Amino acid sequence: MKTTFVEYESDGATMQGYLALADDVPATRPVVLVAHAWAGQGELEQARARALTGLGYAGFAIDLYGKGRRGTSVEENQALMTPLLEDRGRIESGMLAALATVRGLAGVDPGRVAAIGFCFGGLCVLDLARSGADVRGVVSFHGLFNPPSKPSAGIRAKILALHGWDDPMVPPEQVRALADEFNAAGADWQLHAYGNTMHAFTNPNANDPDFGTVYNATADRRSWQAMMAFLAEALA
Repeated sequence: MKTTFVEYESDGATMQGYLALADDVPATRPVVLVAHAWAGQGELEQARARALTGLGYAGFAIDLYGKGRRGTSVEENQALMTPLLEDRGRIESGMLAALATVRGLAGVDPGRVAAIGFCFGGLCVLDLARSGADVRGVVSFHGLFNPPSKPSAGIRAKILALHGWDDPMVPPEQVRALADEFNAAGADWQLHAYGNTMHAFTNPNANDPDFGTVYNATADRRSWQAMMAFLAEALA
């Protein structure tokens, strides 16, 4: 496997993506963007990018904050994430910049691109789909379902949302609103809800039930399997 950092520009800032490519697959392969949680791109996202190479894809962990801008506490993470939640156009432009970058990289098939995201990144991949971008599919792991700031623009991507039913950050009314939104847009969408499961269920370091973030090994395994089946269809 080869891994390398890739710098690119978005909204006048330098971003630093992380590309993982396996050596034992054809010269070009489908590529999957990995959108980070609220702390910024780190080892968890990079590990997911590497894991995707074992499925026959290239993995590209993107950057929505800027090179070197990462959080190490709840307060720092919130300070990084909140400005983007308040200006969803910046999320869309950041996702589109990463998409344009990965399509120009050697070793990837620019016509077969998907995206996955975790927590804040789960919202970001949903916003990528809402933008009407030409991607095959998006997968949101315990993503935020905050309603968009503008109507969806002709969704082309297939959508899979993997949700912990007891996630206190995504109340049931937001789950229903998401379904209504995607039905109205005529999108090809799925929602998998895991019982007795809170936010951040794929993060082995999550262990704060008072905050609502708890790792769940069963939901982690089942959600990854659901993603594998979804990507196999979307990127065929």
